[in-house]
Amino acid sequence: MSANELRDKTPDQLREELANLKKESFNLRFQQATGQLENTARMRLVRREAARVKTILNEKAAAAASEE
Repeated sequence: MSANELRDKTPDQLREELANLKKESFNLRFQQATGQLENTARMRLVRREAARVKTILNEKAAAAASEE
């Protein structure tokens, strides 16, 4: 998901997306530990997407704080 698509979402939707990404990351780490992981590049993509979501959440929080 691109950063522009994420910016259109509400903070609640972003938090939900972040929770889903963390669950997926946990599952991927578990698969890697048990030797079942086939697509190792997916771990990197999930990590980057989670960072992207966190960055946009921080941007929205900073924007809301500066408006007050």
